[in-house]
Amino acid sequence: MPQVQPATSYADVEVHEKEHVAIAAEPYDTKEKGSLFRVDYLSHGVMPIWLVVTNTGDKPISLRDARILFEPAKGDEIQAAEVEDVLRLMTKTDRMGTKIPMPTPFPSIHTKAKGSLKDIQADFDQFEYGTLVVEPHTTRAGFLFYDVSELDNPLKGAKLHLFKLRDADGKELFYFEIPFDKYLQSKSSAMK
Repeated sequence: MPQVQPATSYADVEVHEKEHVAIAAEPYDTKEKGSLFRVDYLSHGVMPIWLVVTNTGDKPISLRDARILFEPAKGDEIQAAEVEDVLRLMTKTDRMGTKIPMPTPFPSIHTKAKGSLKDIQADFDQFEYGTLVVEPHTTRAGFLFYDVSELDNPLKGAKLHLFKLRDADGKELFYFEIPFDKYLQSKSSAMK
């Protein structure tokens, strides 16, 4: 697991001072970053995103009803994938390279996904963001996995939307929107 830092230490962060909450998102969009997983998600069109939530207030905040959606520059919002979604996508992308033109009565060729259900489940168990409550003066982090297989440049112009987060009294917090352009700029600056 990557070392957890306060959300404000990441390039892509939104801070709500009045609500005492900061949320950051960091895409794991390179093979080097993705090497901590058992499965190569990127090669199958799955983008792991490191989500960091820091509560600087004196009361807990709840993510029990939270909605965390990936919104590409063009297209519909994408919900975080479940284990079965990732396995299905990996099986599909592995099959794409094995298509052989045949007359229609023949069945399609099926191949086994390069990432096994056991490996994907182990990654989700170990790395997936699962915190429902962020205690006062605490930072919690974990990964969400998004199917970006249909997108050519998934991060350019994309955003992570978070809503339905609640304070200790059940009041909904203001909507969070984290654009990935800051991350892309910081990444290109680091390469210069």
